[in-house]
Amino acid sequence: MNRIALLGQPNSGKSTVFNTLTGSRQHVGNWPGKTVEKKDGSYTYKGVMYEVTDLPGSYSLFGNSDEEIITENYIRRKEADLVCVLVDASQLERSMYMLAEFAELDAPAVLLLNMMDVARSQNKKIDAEKLSDRLGIPVLPFTAAEDKDYDKLKDLFEKELVQPHKLSSVPDISNMQDAKEIAGAKYAWITKMLEGVTETGKSRFKLDKWDRILLSPVKGKIVCIAVIFVGFLAAMMICIPFMGVGSMLPGLMNRPIADFLNGFNVHPWLVSIFSLLIPNTLYFSLSMAAFVFGVNIVFGFLEEIGFLARTAYQFDHVLSKLGLQGKAVAPMLMGLGCTIGGASGTRVMDNWGQKMLAMAIVWAVPCGSIWSVAPVVSSMFFPAGGTILVIIGIIAYVFFMMWVVSKVFGKSLAPEEQRSGMIMELPPYHKAHWKHIIKEAFYKAFDIFKRALRTVMLISLIFWAFSYTSTGNVENSLLYKIGTVIEPVTRIFGMGWRTFVAFLSSAFAKEAVLGVLNALYVGQGSVADITFNASNAAVDPSLLAVSMNSLVSKAEALAFIFACTFNIPCVMALITTYRESHSFKWTARVALFYIGSALLLSCVIYHVASIFLH
Repeated sequence: MNRIALLGQPNSGKSTVFNTLTGSRQHVGNWPGKTVEKKDGSYTYKGVMYEVTDLPGSYSLFGNSDEEIITENYIRRKEADLVCVLVDASQLERSMYMLAEFAELDAPAVLLLNMMDVARSQNKKIDAEKLSDRLGIPVLPFTAAEDKDYDKLKDLFEKELVQPHKLSSVPDISNMQDAKEIAGAKYAWITKMLEGVTETGKSRFKLDKWDRILLSPVKGKIVCIAVIFVGFLAAMMICIPFMGVGSMLPGLMNRPIADFLNGFNVHPWLVSIFSLLIPNTLYFSLSMAAFVFGVNIVFGFLEEIGFLARTAYQFDHVLSKLGLQGKAVAPMLMGLGCTIGGASGTRVMDNWGQKMLAMAIVWAVPCGSIWSVAPVVSSMFFPAGGTILVIIGIIAYVFFMMWVVSKVFGKSLAPEEQRSGMIMELPPYHKAHWKHIIKEAFYKAFDIFKRALRTVMLISLIFWAFSYTSTGNVENSLLYKIGTVIEPVTRIFGMGWRTFVAFLSSAFAKEAVLGVLNALYVGQGSVADITFNASNAAVDPSLLAVSMNSLVSKAEALAFIFACTFNIPCVMALITTYRESHSFKWTARVALFYIGSALLLSCVIYHVASIFLH
C-alpha cells in the first residue's frame, strides 16, 4: 500500500484530516513499547488503497520526549512514502517551524496550509504557488473541516506518490552547535520563505471585549467555569433523547424474550441473562455512546471557536501543581457531572501522558450519581449537621486525593523534566463547522458503543453469575457465600459482608447502591435485578434506615460512604478510560489504585470513628 504520514503540531488539524480520510477504517493503539497513541487507517481512491499514519503531535522533531523520538525515527527510517506536513495558515510564521525542522530529514513531502477559512476571516492572503516554488514541494490551501477540499488532497497524494518532491530549500545550520543559533537560523529561513508570500489586510476584531473578560484573572475563571457547566447541561440535553430510547429497551425486550424462552423450558438463569442482562447491557452501552456523543459535540464546538484555549490559559498555573496543563480543567469540571464525560474530554490534551494523568485525576472527582447516594445514607445515621460535615469531608478529601494521584502517577506519566509552562498563541475566534463536529462526535460515539458492548457484557456476566439467585433471596447467591466467608477480612476495612457487597456494586453503578442495600438489609428485590435496573429500584429510605441502624454502626456507615465515593467511578467510566488511553496496563493500575485506596480510607475512617462515634 502507499503509505502517507501526517505531521504537524498539536491542534494543526491532523486528527481531523486523518478521521475524514479513513473514517471507520482505522486502528488506534499505542506505539510498541511506548505510552504514545498510534493511529493507523486506510482509504481507497480510484481503486487504489492508501495507508495513513497520524504521527504524534509535537512542537519539535529534535527533542527528548517520546512523541518527538517516535516521529523523528519514523521519518528517518523512511517508513512513509510521503509526508504531509500540516501548518496553521492563520498563524503561518509560527507554525512553519515544524517544516523547518522536517527539512533536515530529507523526505518526500507536501505542505498543507490548513485553516484557510480562518486566515481569510483575518483578511490574510497567501500566495501558495510562490511558496511552492521556493520550497520545491506542492503547497495546498486547505480547510480540514470542509469535505469539499478532500478530493484535491487525494489527487495530490496520488500524483506525489508517483513523482514525489523533496524540499529544495533548507535552513543553513551547518557547523552550528548552539541551540539558540540553530533556532535563529530556522526562523531566518522561515522569514525568507514567506517574504512576499503573505499579505495581511486590515483586520477588525469584533470580539476583543470577550478576551478582556476571559483573560481577566478573576472574572475569566468564573466565566470559564460557568460556560463549561452550561456545556455539560447542553451535552446532557443532547444525550437525554438517546438515553430515553435506550431506557425503553429493557421494558420492551424483557417480557417477550422471557415468555419465548420459558416456552421452551429454558433454564431460568439463561432466561434471566437474555431477558434482563442483555437488554440492560444494550441500554448501558447506548447511554455511554450517547453521553460521549453529547460531550464531543460540546467540546468540539468550544475548541473550534477558540474558547478552550482561553480556558487553558486561565487554569494553567493552578493545574501545573498537579503536573497538568490548563486544558485539563474542562474534563475535570465535566467529571462533576459524569466521569465518562470527563474521561472523554481529555482528548484535548497535547500528549498521551498528560491525557492519562488527567483521566486518573478526573476519577477523584465524585460524579453526580454519588451525590444521590452519600447524603441519603449519611442522613440515616447522622443528624443534618453531621451530614453537612460528611459532605464537607468528602469535598476536602477530593482535593487531597487529586494531589495524591498526581504524586503517585505523575512521575511516570508526566515527568517533571518534561513539564514546562504552556506557551501558546491564542487562536482567533471563528465560526464552528457543525457538520464536521457532528460527524466526528458520531464516529467517537459509535466506536465506544461497539467497544462498550463487548466489555460491559463480559463484566456484567461475571457480576451476574455471582449475584443471581432463582428465588431472589441473596442468601442463595455465590455473592452471599463468598461475602460471608471473607467477612473477617472485610471487617478489617470497616465493612460487614452486606456493606462490602454494596461497595462492590458501587463499582458497577453508583446509582445501584441504595437498591442493593435495600435488597441486603430489607430483603426487597434481587441484588442482580436491582444492579441492572438501578434507575427502577424503589427504595423506602425510612424502612432501610431502621433495618441498617439495627445492624450497622455509625463508624461502619461512615467508612462505607467514603469507600463508595472514592471507589472506581463505575464500569462504564473504566471502559471509557481504556478506550481513550488504549492501555489496559495503565487503566488497570489506576483502577487497582482507587480500589486499594478506597479500602485503606475505609479502614482508617472506621477505626478512628469507632473511638468517637457510639
